[in-house]
Amino acid sequence: VIPCANGTDALQIALMALGLDEGDEVITTPFTFVATAEVIALLKLNPVFVDIEPDTYNMDIGSLQSAISEKTRCIIPVHLFGQSCDMEPILSLAEDRNIPIVEDNAQAIGADYTFSGGRTVKAGCMGQMGTTSFFPSKNLGCYGDGGAIYTQSDELANACRMIANHGSSTRYYHDIIGVNSRLDAMQAAVLSVKLNQLDNYNRHRQNAAAIYDRMFEEIDWLETPVKAGNSTHVYHQYTLKCLSGDRDALVAYLNERGISSAVYYPVPLHLQKAYISYGYQKGDFPVSEKVAGEVFSLPIHSELNEATQTLIANTLKDFK
Repeated sequence: VIPCANGTDALQIALMALGLDEGDEVITTPFTFVATAEVIALLKLNPVFVDIEPDTYNMDIGSLQSAISEKTRCIIPVHLFGQSCDMEPILSLAEDRNIPIVEDNAQAIGADYTFSGGRTVKAGCMGQMGTTSFFPSKNLGCYGDGGAIYTQSDELANACRMIANHGSSTRYYHDIIGVNSRLDAMQAAVLSVKLNQLDNYNRHRQNAAAIYDRMFEEIDWLETPVKAGNSTHVYHQYTLKCLSGDRDALVAYLNERGISSAVYYPVPLHLQKAYISYGYQKGDFPVSEKVAGEVFSLPIHSELNEATQTLIANTLKDFK
């Protein structure tokens, strides 16, 4: 594990460690936080987007297969909202073509993925590298910013350490171009204590999600989070679909009543102004675009109690 200043730096350092060339293609999805694509663009690589599954919101395998080209040099699956992408077919596609995988695991730390043979592996630990964020709102959060890269490769680990330290392994001797990205000692101290409670935190989130599920099961205009059969869900977000077509009005209604609901993410990356130059248009990724107009997230964290959830649920039910 190589600590660094934040989750965005973790992604950038991981890509730098792969030694990619300008113009190389990196595949990810447009339905994610901007950092995933931002680091690709900053390194003058070419972000190639693929659509998502309509239920888990994770990378669609068929779309991935169609997008792989001779220029593909990396795949970044995003384990969104708290559960792993379907990694077994992604790994198979990548291994057949010798394409490295960097897992964006900022939202699913602690989730378990089960392969068809029964082997279970933690999200973020299946590709060549995994990255995470320790932003305070994460399942494992510090008191400020923080991030990390993890890998089973000594070669990649050494490269990441050097890149994060100005390209240096010996002070004042710089072998490669690097950056300045360190995890503050105070944040590391906080994380060293909280890491021991990660599984407990995740169980509390799962229990809270199960209570929400029960409260909303009879509301026909809501779709509660769909859990993949081969991954546990650690609920970084409890994200529902509003199927009635008035999601924005619902979010405004909840916020006006003191319930902090939010939309992750209202505009897919391929439609953001910053990414217009890559040539994507509205309609290119219909699932991502449709989901972006339907989803919203309710409060969920390890200290949430049932009384608060009842208040939230009753307020939401009164919207109609």
